[in-house]
Amino acid sequence: MSMPAPLTASLHDPVFWARYLFAHEGWPGSERLGDLADVIDEQDDLADEDHDGGEGDDGSEPELTVVFDVGGGHRLALELSPVLGSHSLGILSPGEAEAVELGWDDCAHWHPYALRWSELELVCRALAARDAELPHPGPALALLCRFAAVFEDDDVSGAMATVEAAFASLRPDGWTGYWPSGADWLDRSDFRGQNVTWHRDEAGYRWAAQGLDEERDFYSTRVTPPGTDQGFPHERLHALLAAAQATTTAP
Repeated sequence: MSMPAPLTASLHDPVFWARYLFAHEGWPGSERLGDLADVIDEQDDLADEDHDGGEGDDGSEPELTVVFDVGGGHRLALELSPVLGSHSLGILSPGEAEAVELGWDDCAHWHPYALRWSELELVCRALAARDAELPHPGPALALLCRFAAVFEDDDVSGAMATVEAAFASLRPDGWTGYWPSGADWLDRSDFRGQNVTWHRDEAGYRWAAQGLDEERDFYSTRVTPPGTDQGFPHERLHALLAAAQATTTAP
């Protein structure tokens, strides 16, 4: 695992999480921001002034990339820019240098829901087995949970509690202000009762379809079966999950 140093430090910063999870844009948790909202506004104003001053710097940090290897060279690549508000999750098979996109999240045309809860938890358990700096639940789950959703066949209470524990593990001692919660995550990721049906073929590849009369749209690229042109990278994900399973069951 390669965690950029600036990101490692940011994992304990409430401003980072307010930006990364879009709480500052009115998404879940925004009502708890308190004085952090003013801090973020001031940061944005300073960035605008620097840009207007002709320095050529908009004040945002460069895009950060963290690569999570579940075993055998099968990796997830998270590209994030909290200030710009754009995050992408990609997948790399062994020997590949360019990630294939699984999903992305922003405040405009988001399609983040690439993983089922059970798949995300398997990935995080594999990462914990390989890297003592990535305990589960912990930083990997906190960063990646925005790309997972829950459905009728999930243990939703258990999932929310696990996400809560992941965020809590990063909270600074004594901090009582805004901090992300499992309930915030569930507010965005709960698709029970939203007419989402999962399909599975003989090879074990899974994809979803949403019917009509839903209250919220299931924005995902994982809505086409294998073999569809420009479709979801089913084969890569299937191989990555198999590698993660092998990692968690290795003696």
